[in-house]
Amino acid sequence: MAQFLELAAAVEDIVKDGDSVAMEGFTHLIPFAAGHEVIRQGRKGLTLIRMTPDLIYDQMIGMGCADKLVFSWGGNPGVGSTHRIRDAVENQWPCPLALEEHSHAAMANAYEAGAANLPFAVFRGYIGVDLPKVNPRIKSVTCPYTGEVLATVPAIRPDAGIIHALRADREGNVLIEGIIGCQKEVVLASTKSLAIVEEIVDDFGPRSPNAVILPSWTISAIAVVPGGAHPSYAQGYYKRDNSFYIAWDKLSRERDSFLAWMKENVLEKGPEAFAKYAKRAAA
Repeated sequence: MAQFLELAAAVEDIVKDGDSVAMEGFTHLIPFAAGHEVIRQGRKGLTLIRMTPDLIYDQMIGMGCADKLVFSWGGNPGVGSTHRIRDAVENQWPCPLALEEHSHAAMANAYEAGAANLPFAVFRGYIGVDLPKVNPRIKSVTCPYTGEVLATVPAIRPDAGIIHALRADREGNVLIEGIIGCQKEVVLASTKSLAIVEEIVDDFGPRSPNAVILPSWTISAIAVVPGGAHPSYAQGYYKRDNSFYIAWDKLSRERDSFLAWMKENVLEKGPEAFAKYAKRAAA
């Protein structure tokens, strides 16, 4: 059952050095506050897993948290490259970074397989493409019923799954609605899971048709960090900060400016720094 913890205590319990860690959220509800706490706690040797490793993984990799990235697309959405990830791959700074690249479909299926406690995912994909030539973990299987050759990838079963959600109730159930990525599958596939939420409520109230409620028994810990998804957005709470994504392109290009920003805005500040983004606004 979910425990309600402060963010620092939750991350200390959920994420250990050398763990495989999946932090999901697709444009919406990206767990920036959680990633910053991992950085502050100095975690090392992580295998970071994410369909779209954008700014939060750029920051974590640039601070030396990871030695491997499992992903299906990487970049600063709508802007350009993730310069810290690129520096790690090309120049091994601040440490070498191994890559395991998949398609979006493969990772979605791999999370599903992990959530179902299956050893691998099977799907139609990787036809006429080159990724299987560079990723030996992509294999194929012949259907015993039709003879069709299908793609396979290993199930993703992280040591730690971390998401940002909208609300939790007092029993520890967690609500996500709006653009839904693969947060549900990550929580179900992970050995331990952490949900960061905007607020605790007595009742979720009216919900949209695509709402997902994760029962308390699926969550290891819940931490309340209003604004904790900034610069991504939380539907009904705050909008996406497009200006931040544009500014990041410039300040992250050089190591010195990157490190100075991280020192001032992450290492020397706690989760309370996100509170200024928590004012409700139409998203």
